[in-house]
Amino acid sequence: MTLSQDTFFLDPEFKGSLQSQIRQIVTSAILSRRLLPGERLPSSRKLAEHLKISRITVTLSYHELVADGYLATRARSGYFVSDTAPSGNLKTANSAPSSDTVDWDSLLQRNYSGSITANSTPNWRRFPYPFIYGQADPELFSYSNWRLCAHQALGRKEFDSLISDYAVRDDALLIDFISRHTLPQRGIIARPEQILITMGAQNALWLTAQLLLHEGKSAAFENPGYPGVREILRQSRCKRIPVDVDQDGMNPDDLPTDVDVVFTTPSHHAPTTATMPMSRRHALLARASRDGFLVVEDDYEFEMSFLKPPQPALKSLDTEGRVLYVGSFSKSLFPGLRLGYLVGSEPFIRHARALRSTVLRHPPGQIQRTTANFLALGHYNSHIQRMKTAYQQRREIMTDALKAEQLENVGGAAFGGSSFWMKAPEHVDARVLATRLQEKGVLIEAGDHFFEGDDRPLNYYRLAYSSIKTKMIEAGVHLIGEAVRKY
Repeated sequence: MTLSQDTFFLDPEFKGSLQSQIRQIVTSAILSRRLLPGERLPSSRKLAEHLKISRITVTLSYHELVADGYLATRARSGYFVSDTAPSGNLKTANSAPSSDTVDWDSLLQRNYSGSITANSTPNWRRFPYPFIYGQADPELFSYSNWRLCAHQALGRKEFDSLISDYAVRDDALLIDFISRHTLPQRGIIARPEQILITMGAQNALWLTAQLLLHEGKSAAFENPGYPGVREILRQSRCKRIPVDVDQDGMNPDDLPTDVDVVFTTPSHHAPTTATMPMSRRHALLARASRDGFLVVEDDYEFEMSFLKPPQPALKSLDTEGRVLYVGSFSKSLFPGLRLGYLVGSEPFIRHARALRSTVLRHPPGQIQRTTANFLALGHYNSHIQRMKTAYQQRREIMTDALKAEQLENVGGAAFGGSSFWMKAPEHVDARVLATRLQEKGVLIEAGDHFFEGDDRPLNYYRLAYSSIKTKMIEAGVHLIGEAVRKY
């Protein structure tokens, strides 16, 4: 990469010659690693013209830097940062400038960085046994079909999807597919005016909380449950009410009478994978009608139902408009897509769209149209079927492996999914276990961040099979069993 001459500036207050100032600019950039080995510097002519100084001044500065080992020359190619150039202290170079004297702790009105979240592993593909949740298996995804759909979205006929402002609307083709194909699979009938495209399920949950909650309101949520919801509620400053779940998910009888909004994952509880039975779903809706609260249903993984068909969504049973439904393509396609949808009564969606426009305007139109093409051309259904087949095979192998290692699965996945909710003996800290296993090439997710409170249990963990190769499952589970026994 060639460094632009526009990044060079002369300081009129500098005490020294122009030649020494150029030398200091380059050495400081190298020592702070703003300039990396192998990167090309601007030519002496371009830099001289930019700084409005003599070219010989720049040339002499470069020669000195070559002599001192900071730069190297290549025939007819110019000057480059030397591969053996001195390197500075990375911690010092990347730290905040010493002139920053602002007391941010006293000035920031809200703390957005104090939550307990799962540690992600960006290089997870380098591990032979990645039992981590939410990552896509590249072997199951059809790159060629996605590429064709993206190419079609960039074509002249669909160029409007690339350049248009979608602030007050969404891609019509995508909305149409969700309305006529996706939602009916869950028993939901919705008009386009009742659907909003979001930047994933997390964005949909945030929009909902922003519109419905504040300091004078209260919200109930599952414990253990999805950490993203808990953090959203913390930021809203509402009264937070954790409700313990059992083998059937959230129990409506445990809800307080003064709650305003209930957040739940009835079809596939996060993280235990439990499914709320129909009796509880009807009871929850009856409580909502009687006590006047709203229900936010996160149906994040309904496509992964391969053991038996899923039950109708809670929203499909709603006759009063009290359920707000959240769906996502991040789990079924790939997490980097960040595309979801929010379904609710038309007045609510109208306000949610207005709020969305003030924050991120709208999800990129080209991404919406590419996804719409992928769905409409039938590639999505083929992709889902391929995932179901692979996941069912992996789950069967993993079930047998867990039994062989006598590892305790306490989840209750009735329809499928992509993970197991595990419980280790009481003396095992799953955070420590995860660290030890990582040294052996095994990635697991400690489960403490799913729980509310300071006394949360530490011996739970989650094992996913969405990203690990089938042939590696048994060996990986054996390493987990061995680590638990030796703890």
